[in-house]
Amino acid sequence: MKTIMEESDIRRALIRVTHEIIEKNKGIKNLVLIGIKRRGDFIARRIAEKIKQSEGVKVPIGALDITLYRDDLQLVAEAPIIHGTDIPFDVSKKVVVLVDDVLYTGRTIRAAIEEILDFGRPRAIQLAVLIDRGHRELPIQADFVGKKVPTAKNEIIDVHIKEFDGEDCLIIHSVRERKPREKKAKKRPHIALQKEEKPKIKQLTIEELKDK
Repeated sequence: MKTIMEESDIRRALIRVTHEIIEKNKGIKNLVLIGIKRRGDFIARRIAEKIKQSEGVKVPIGALDITLYRDDLQLVAEAPIIHGTDIPFDVSKKVVVLVDDVLYTGRTIRAAIEEILDFGRPRAIQLAVLIDRGHRELPIQADFVGKKVPTAKNEIIDVHIKEFDGEDCLIIHSVRERKPREKKAKKRPHIALQKEEKPKIKQLTIEELKDK
């Protein structure tokens, strides 16, 4: 287990992402933020606060629960936990900045985009993530990245956000693949084989032979 980002590192990364969002969009006109629950939601709120400090305007914030839009929903659970989507504004003709903590395979983002499009037709959807760990399975890339962290597939990235986890940090650790237990050969029960008894040959006397 290794800590690769502390609270100060996360703060600086989000400040940089905020400035990049403002610069790319030449301001914040028609800009809205939508965080993917659960940690992406809190990160979006922090970015919104930093935009307010920089531009003096509070941008609209929404929260997205993509559970029902997952492509592996049938494999997750029979009764998935729904945290609820809250988008209290019209996304049509808006520049939506979708916010998440970690970008991995891209499947979560695909589900989020599909759900946003059910609310309207934005002018554009941009993606901001705190961490990009690679290993994409879909052709999805982030527009704004706090930090790129090269990882192996058997490694796990844990993003801790103070509002949810009580602290700000980024931890990486590997999961050792368990080797399948070798099956011991079952001992066959010992079966005592009885030797076939040879028939006894009766020896005849000369007198008995004559009678034959």
